[in-house]
Amino acid sequence: MKTYMPSGKAIERKWYVVDAEGQTLGRLASQVAAILRGKNKPEFTPFLDMGDYVIVINAEKIHLTGKKLNQKVYSTHTGQPGGLKEVPYKQLLQTKPELAIKTAVKGMLPKNSLGRDMIKKLKVYAGPEHGHQAQKPEVLTIKA
Repeated sequence: MKTYMPSGKAIERKWYVVDAEGQTLGRLASQVAAILRGKNKPEFTPFLDMGDYVIVINAEKIHLTGKKLNQKVYSTHTGQPGGLKEVPYKQLLQTKPELAIKTAVKGMLPKNSLGRDMIKKLKVYAGPEHGHQAQKPEVLTIKA
């Protein structure tokens, strides 16, 4: 008896559209990360990129629970001394709502070259419009 091992050519990738309106950031991000990783497929292999493409629309209408909207901080560093930049999530959701979702999903993927390939399959848009109609994406409902 031999173990089935999928090759890179045998992987069939689908496109999904997820509406973020009224969703909680963390719950949406964890389910999107599982799809990007390919954990929803029966032939899931941990060391291969088995995932599908995910398009997230209405990123500006996502919400956070509790006091996170005022207390949670998005921070980056420029690499220069004293170059720490901190932005509260309330301001981040007003200026760059795509970045909030992309950062949350990226934190739930593997921290290696495999994870960097997976995050490239995530497309996030602030409004309801996206430019991927040619790929014929399926609507995916995320349970809140």
